[in-house]
Amino acid sequence: MARYTQQSKDRVRDAVDFVELVSTRTDLRRAGPSAYEGLCPFHDERSPSFGIDPTRKVYYCFGCGAKGDVFTFVQESEGVEFKEALEQLADRCGVELEREAEDPREAESRRRRERLLGLLGRTSGYYERCLWESPEAGLAREYLERRGLREETLRAFRVGYAPSAWDRVLSASRRAGYSEQELYATGLVQRSASERGRVYDRFRARIMFPLADTRGRVLGFGARALREEQKPKYLNTSDNDVYHKGRHLYGADLARAHAARAGSVILCEGYTDVIAMHQAGVPNTVGLMGTALTPEQVGELARMATTVLLALDADTAGQEAMLRASQLAARRKLELRVVSLPGGMDPAELVQREGPEGVATAVAKSVPFVRFRMERVLAAGDHSSPEGRDRMVEELRPVFATLPPSAMRMELTRLVAGRLELPESLAETLLSAPASASARRGETRRAEAGGATGRGVGARSESARAANPLSVGELSRRAETERTFLALCIAAPAEGERALAQLDPEEHFTSERLRRAAAHLRAGQLAEPMVGVEQEDPELTGVLAELVVAAGRLPSAAAPAMLDVQRMQLDLARIDRRILAARAQGSGEVSDLARRRIEVKRAFEQAYERALAETGG
Repeated sequence: MARYTQQSKDRVRDAVDFVELVSTRTDLRRAGPSAYEGLCPFHDERSPSFGIDPTRKVYYCFGCGAKGDVFTFVQESEGVEFKEALEQLADRCGVELEREAEDPREAESRRRRERLLGLLGRTSGYYERCLWESPEAGLAREYLERRGLREETLRAFRVGYAPSAWDRVLSASRRAGYSEQELYATGLVQRSASERGRVYDRFRARIMFPLADTRGRVLGFGARALREEQKPKYLNTSDNDVYHKGRHLYGADLARAHAARAGSVILCEGYTDVIAMHQAGVPNTVGLMGTALTPEQVGELARMATTVLLALDADTAGQEAMLRASQLAARRKLELRVVSLPGGMDPAELVQREGPEGVATAVAKSVPFVRFRMERVLAAGDHSSPEGRDRMVEELRPVFATLPPSAMRMELTRLVAGRLELPESLAETLLSAPASASARRGETRRAEAGGATGRGVGARSESARAANPLSVGELSRRAETERTFLALCIAAPAEGERALAQLDPEEHFTSERLRRAAAHLRAGQLAEPMVGVEQEDPELTGVLAELVVAAGRLPSAAAPAMLDVQRMQLDLARIDRRILAARAQGSGEVSDLARRRIEVKRAFEQAYERALAETGG
């Protein structure tokens, strides 16, 4: 697949206002001449440990270890790959991307997809104009008004209306230069079953809900009938070259940023449910788009936030969707909660009847999924016989198997004991026992059904910590010295260049990541540390981002004064390692090394005294 040119990537990076970009996720405040700080958007914290360098356009969190550049920031906060992050930023900044030479077939396929997206986009705009300008759409406007949906909210979701005529989209698209084949490929037209096979618009006399990807590009439509005799009630775009049912969530393009800020995403079923929730001040809401919940959609939820609140209908289908969600979320470390909708209402009805306050109350009263499932089993079970109570215990064992020893487990055990009229100690014993073979098989099948692959946001911070030995709480004293030295070099590049020249990265650095960073900076990159780093090298990008942000936090007067101190500490550590190795080998070099250590130690103490005097320490 063809790649975008390096020049394109550089133009996008140069065009991004990094403070503005990061401020969409967290509030920033100035923390130095070339640094800003704020609460980390990638983990919960109460005091700021997240910093950015707006000039070099890198970030680092000293709490969870999240780090990178403008592209990494979008990848992590939006849950997308590098290519999509680049394209999103290019769209945001109005930069045209250029591609390297690509295979002619790939180029043709890309151009065709772009034309199909263009066709869908212009058709969506046509439907939207029809809704607000066409007399025929009066019935649609009345319906939406009865649902309590305001015009500005509907416009944000680009809701439209397909006229009842047979060929409005067909004729207009032909005049615009689109072929019948392209109209078929997007699902906008179909052919009649008669001998003549007349081609006509697929969507007619329906309210149109555009189905978009995370970049807001229209991929297809959900269409709602207005009259009882119209069948089916909902008619969606079928799978085609552009749209794939079950891969997307309705409203994700509008909800993603809000979900990232809130740390949670709310999942509804219908289009109007999502629109009503946004209107009620809950913009971190997305919808299922009329499909059964799929692994791809759970992956999308995981990329948006670590907590998912299920606000699904109270009917059987909604209850089953919740169980399906729990199975699919099991391996993604998602916290799953259930929003109980009063009186069997759907979210749109709740908004209409009780307003934003009713929605806020319902969301605030959400319960962990394990509690919801426990209540469901206890409500549906047979309490009148010992056999019925045994069956309930059997059903609840897999639920309790997911709960570590905790206050929640104690509370739920107490509730089960009370409902089943069992001593609490016996209830704990029964619930902790291994599940029967049939129950284990059932759980295995459910787990396999939900075993979607992919990387969720909930696992991101855990994996980041595991892969990030440079986080402050995990630094060895030796690596801390190495990191501080390199940050000082970046903060005072002229002095840093001389100090780095006196060291050998292979000898003086024990951390492989910092050794790579030292070699990179030593090659004349202190003034612009991020220049010359391959985008495909996230490890080096990450450690340099950390060093740049750390350098921005240093007082400007401290860097030159402390450089010699830190350099000599590295030299002392290197001599200590050589002494240990010489002793292990029985080498006669130990005496010479010990004398050298005394000399360096004396020089270190003198440099430290000078540094204290110069910085007023």
